Amino acid sequence: MKKENVLAVVVALLVGLLGGYLIFNVTANRSTPDNVALPEGAGSPLDYKMRIAEAEKIVGRDPNNTQAWNQLANDYFDTDQPQKAVNAYSHVLELEPKNANALTDQGIMYRKIGWYDKAIANFEKAQTVSPGHLQSLYNLGVVYMFDLKRPEKAREVWTKYLQFDSVSPTAQEIKNDLSSMPKDTGR
Repeated sequence: MKKENVLAVVVALLVGLLGGYLIFNVTANRSTPDNVALPEGAGSPLDYKMRIAEAEKIVGRDPNNTQAWNQLANDYFDTDQPQKAVNAYSHVLELEPKNANALTDQGIMYRKIGWYDKAIANFEKAQTVSPGHLQSLYNLGVVYMFDLKRPEKAREVWTKYLQFDSVSPTAQEIKNDLSSMPKDTGR
């Protein structure tokens, strides 16, 4: 083989490798799987894609794997895929019906979809299985206050929250929201 031919083959290989590397990195470092916002410090979109793909494989092989369903649901939650998260949390709750955290997280996703009645039902059920579950109390108040515009119900729920926690940043936020609410007019 002539020197020119060998040189041409080597250059072609280098260009191919460099092109493949650039294409892979540009694709892998895209912001998210189209229109999916990640929480701050959550890892790369590629990490989420890989974790979701792995969890989907695991639940495909073992549909009774609560841990894998929960991881999948949480990753859908974190990547702003509420319908997929709702479905995955449903599987968690089939396996662990008294999982207050899964009930609450699914309720948050119901709220994101706009299904406020289902969100409320989940938050209330979380309170039934785990009285004083703070995250469900907080979110129940949020739905009443901001989505359903029922400040009297939010006041009731958040007052209960403050009986369990009166000092955390969330408690301070609740106190600020309560102080800015109009006073009950007795209606």
